[in-house]
Amino acid sequence: MVEVLVDFVKSTGFAALDLPHILMLAIACFLLYLAIVKQYEPLLLVPIAFGMLLANLPLANLMAHQITHQPVELIEQAGELIMTKAEEARVEPGGLLWYFFQGDHLGIFPPIIFMGVGAMTDFGPLIANPKSLLLGAAAQFGIFTTFIGAILLGFTGPEASSIGIIGGADGPTAIYLTSRLAPHLLGPIAVAAYSYMALVPIIQPPIMKALTTKQERMIKMEQLRPVSKTEKVLFPIITTIAVSLLLPAAAALVGMLMLGNLFRECGVVERLSKTAANELINIVTIFLGVSVGATASAERFLQLQTIQIIVLGVLAFGVGTAAGVILGKIMNKLSGGKINPLIGSAGVSAVPMAARVSQVVGQKENPSNFLLMHAMGPNVSGVIGSAVAAGVLLSIFS
Repeated sequence: MVEVLVDFVKSTGFAALDLPHILMLAIACFLLYLAIVKQYEPLLLVPIAFGMLLANLPLANLMAHQITHQPVELIEQAGELIMTKAEEARVEPGGLLWYFFQGDHLGIFPPIIFMGVGAMTDFGPLIANPKSLLLGAAAQFGIFTTFIGAILLGFTGPEASSIGIIGGADGPTAIYLTSRLAPHLLGPIAVAAYSYMALVPIIQPPIMKALTTKQERMIKMEQLRPVSKTEKVLFPIITTIAVSLLLPAAAALVGMLMLGNLFRECGVVERLSKTAANELINIVTIFLGVSVGATASAERFLQLQTIQIIVLGVLAFGVGTAAGVILGKIMNKLSGGKINPLIGSAGVSAVPMAARVSQVVGQKENPSNFLLMHAMGPNVSGVIGSAVAAGVLLSIFS
C-alpha cells in the first residue's frame, strides 16, 4: 500500500515541480493579474497567460510533439543483415496545444487574424488624409533600428529580422515572420510582441509626453473630409495589387487584411463581414493566444537569449513610437501648427489601442480635443507598414 502511494505521489506534477517551472507559473499568474484586474488588453493577455500556465505544468505534456515511429525489418541477404523500413508506422499523438500551435507554425492563424482586423477597421481616415501614411512608415523605424542592434549582439540576419519586427507592435506579423525565418525563437518573440501590444497604454504615454510640449498636445485638428463608398471599395483592391506586385512575400498578410476590409465596405457580403469580424477572429484569437503562451516553457524561456529579445523588443517599440511622434512634430511645423504630433505615436500597428492612447493623452491636456479618427489614419497605415516591412525582410532572408 505504501508503495502504491509513493508511486502515485511520483506520478503527480508536484513531484516534478522545480524552481524554473514555479517561476514561469508566477509570471503567468502575474500576466493574468494584469489582464483581469488591470484590464490590459485582456482579449490577448488572458489566453496567452493561460497558455503559458498550461505549458509549465510538469508532466501534463500539452506541448509534446507528435512522434512517428517508423518500424524496421532486418532482412538477410548474401549473409548480411540489411535494415529496411516496414510499410506501417506507429504514431504517438502530441499534446493538445501542440496541435493548436501548428496554426502558428504553418502561418495559418496570422493571415486569418489580419482578415478579421480588416473587417473591423475603417480605412476612411487613411484615405481622407493620405499624409498619415508617412507617420505609419516612420513608426516602422523601430523595426530596422532593432534589427541592427540584434546583429551587433550576435544574432543572425533571420533572427534579427524576427526580433526587429516586434517594433511594429503587430503580433500576427511577428508570428508570421518568425515562423519562416527563426522558428526556434517563436516562443519568446511571440510572447514579447503580444505582451508589449497589451502594454501600449503604459509604454507609449511617457515617450509621447517627453517628446511634445503641452501646447503641441493641445492642438485641435480639422475634421476629416467625407470618403465615398467608391473610394473605400477601390482602396483594398488597389492596395493588394500594388503591394503584392512590389513585395510578393507580403501578399498573404496584406491580401487577407484587404479582403476583410473589402467584405466590410462592398456592402454585398454582410454575413461574411460579420463572421470575419466576430466569430472567426475570436475563435482564431483563442487558438493563437493559448498556443503562443504555450511556447513559453521554462526550458526555452528562461535563457539569456530571451532576456535579450525582451530588451530589444522594448527598444524597438520605443523607437517606433518616438519616430512617429518626431515626424508628427515635423509635419506640424510644415503645416503651420495644424497637426497634433501625438497622432504619430499611433503609427505602430496596435489597432486600435495606439489610436486610443493618442486620444487619451491629447484629451488630458484639452478635454474638447478628439484625436481618435485622426490617429486611426497612422494606425491603419502602421498595420500595412508592418506587413510591408515583414515582406521586405522575408524577401531578403528567406
